[in-house]
Amino acid sequence: MADSQPIRVAVSGAAGRIAYSLVFRIANGGMFGPHQPVALNLLDTPEALPNLQACELELKDCASLLLHDLMITTDPRRAFEGADWIILLGGKPFSPEHRNRLELLRLNAPVMVDHGRAINQAAPAARILVVTSPSNANCMVARSQAPSVPEGHWFALTQVMRLRVKGLIAEKVGAPPARVNRVAVWGNNSENGYLDLKPALVNDRPALEVINDPEWVSNLTAMAADRNDEIYRLAGTMPAGSIAQAILGTVRSITTPTPFGRWFSAGVVSDGSYEVPRGLVFGFPLSTTDGVNWSIVPNYYLDETGRQRIAANVAEIQHETIAVNEMLGAI
Repeated sequence: MADSQPIRVAVSGAAGRIAYSLVFRIANGGMFGPHQPVALNLLDTPEALPNLQACELELKDCASLLLHDLMITTDPRRAFEGADWIILLGGKPFSPEHRNRLELLRLNAPVMVDHGRAINQAAPAARILVVTSPSNANCMVARSQAPSVPEGHWFALTQVMRLRVKGLIAEKVGAPPARVNRVAVWGNNSENGYLDLKPALVNDRPALEVINDPEWVSNLTAMAADRNDEIYRLAGTMPAGSIAQAILGTVRSITTPTPFGRWFSAGVVSDGSYEVPRGLVFGFPLSTTDGVNWSIVPNYYLDETGRQRIAANVAEIQHETIAVNEMLGAI
């Protein structure tokens, strides 16, 4: 471990609740494993600096063996400089007060413009996971400002819904979540994202066969979409721990060879697969053979319902990006 070069992770919005659930886990091996050293660059606004300083002190107090370097800043260029991975959390989170996706996008897109430009100047080789809501459209905004970054280095978070659905299925059938595989989430990171259980497996048997409850399956998307409100009613805050887990799982899946016959989900820049327009950041089932290069799972059969749902998600993402068209640079 002492001879390993630390992986540098920059986190924007680092004084927020999601980051608080995330950065300690990165520092203790939750993102890259128990033997890989890491360095953290934490970014937030000047107004949030006291909370950022408090987080810095707590991280130091943990004396994590894997954390080789720690830096806090309010300067995006300084935060992103030398980063291998950048996790964009900055901006207003989705909440009961900010429920309208277009309104949230208009609030957050200027942050993505600023961060995209800083990434282009300071870290063009980095890989970037956009979490800031709405993540697909915001990923397109940030990418439009960073033409030096390869298109294959951009990702938008869709894993929250996938993990949530895996957990609900596991609870329904009485199986550990690890035995639920090949849940597919296509399209936008929204309540309209296309959740596809046809390829899903439970203990290597078809999930729909194991569940054997069509009415429950038909309500599954709504159950998963309602989870945020349910947590807010109970705790008075939106989820943070599950989003942090989805971030960790996404990066781990991208950087770890995918087991045979399995896949993971993330929003990526479309290459035209499954009639999704090129250049659109869209959620696909993905796999990687080497933890470096990823690919969209090919030759997946989509029935008419699947094609219609994918087309609806294409339209939704396009509608969102039109709302901030004046902020999109040349991609």
